[in-house]
Amino acid sequence: MDLDSIECVSSSDGLDEDEIHQHHNTLHPHPHPHPHPHPHQHHPEFSSSKPRSNGSNNGTIAGPTAITPATSVHELLECPVCTNSMYPPIHQCHNGHTLCSTCKTRVHNRCPTCRQELGDIRCLALEKVAESLELPCKYYSLGCPEIFPYYSKLKHESVCNFRPYNCPYAGSECSTVGDIPFLVAHLRDDHKVDMHSGCTFNHRYVKSNPREVENATWMLTVFHCFGQYFCLHFEAFQLGMAPVYMAFLRFMGDENEARNYSYSLEVGANGRKLIWEGTPRSIRDSHRKVRDSHDGLIIQRNMALFFSGGDRKELKLRVTGRIWKEQQNPDAGVCIPNLCS
Repeated sequence: MDLDSIECVSSSDGLDEDEIHQHHNTLHPHPHPHPHPHPHQHHPEFSSSKPRSNGSNNGTIAGPTAITPATSVHELLECPVCTNSMYPPIHQCHNGHTLCSTCKTRVHNRCPTCRQELGDIRCLALEKVAESLELPCKYYSLGCPEIFPYYSKLKHESVCNFRPYNCPYAGSECSTVGDIPFLVAHLRDDHKVDMHSGCTFNHRYVKSNPREVENATWMLTVFHCFGQYFCLHFEAFQLGMAPVYMAFLRFMGDENEARNYSYSLEVGANGRKLIWEGTPRSIRDSHRKVRDSHDGLIIQRNMALFFSGGDRKELKLRVTGRIWKEQQNPDAGVCIPNLCS
């Protein structure tokens, strides 16, 4: 679907509508290596004061991706090909050079150091050494204080609260990662995403040919309220044989924080309306995962055209909504909504 033919008019908190233009700018900032102690605050290593390269990189990984070897033992456990820590099985050639099992297939069974055939020799001594080690989480420079036995480290790092977030932009395969402040600036500056303050919104989506959904129509708007950031997605895609439109909200933070908030979406016209209420999903869940779970407001094409009125040849949808914070009532032990003014 041609995105340039789509108009999205938005007004936050009931204010005048502003036209939202979508762009395809995919520049990505370069990392700047300085640590910071908290995962949800801005880390200098995720920002850049350097001139941007004119290269063709399609993504940026900001922040450290592996721990710095602190001892000769750690250096021995560093794979010479990928430079990551080696986990059993650890392979070696006839001359004693080691590498990890993943890279063994990448080098076509040839030792990257001496070019001799690797065979199937295991370095059991080094595997025993690995079993006795306790290592810091690889996100230690981002504030994680945990130290784990060698075999528990990978499992922790896959769910570590200090790990960076992926870019939530759905319109391209952007591989940029970083903390929330860095990603907010990245969305604004590189993807040209619209930014709004306030917890109510009023969007109008216009499409001249609503029958074309070969490519997903995606739109993203970022809202700032309650000191947090939320991503509002609106898109068209094929559900079975029928095209549908879907709107949903994602929270720029972890899942346990997302549960503190709720949101509602409403679309309607001609005396009919659809209402959706739910909890925003964390951006830890990918855009595709949320979409494919149908966790949001879904509008069938025929209903969308009915809401559009007229000759049903043009899509004109007005989606309104609000975000609120659930607060615990200490007396009653129940959650009460805290509405944003």
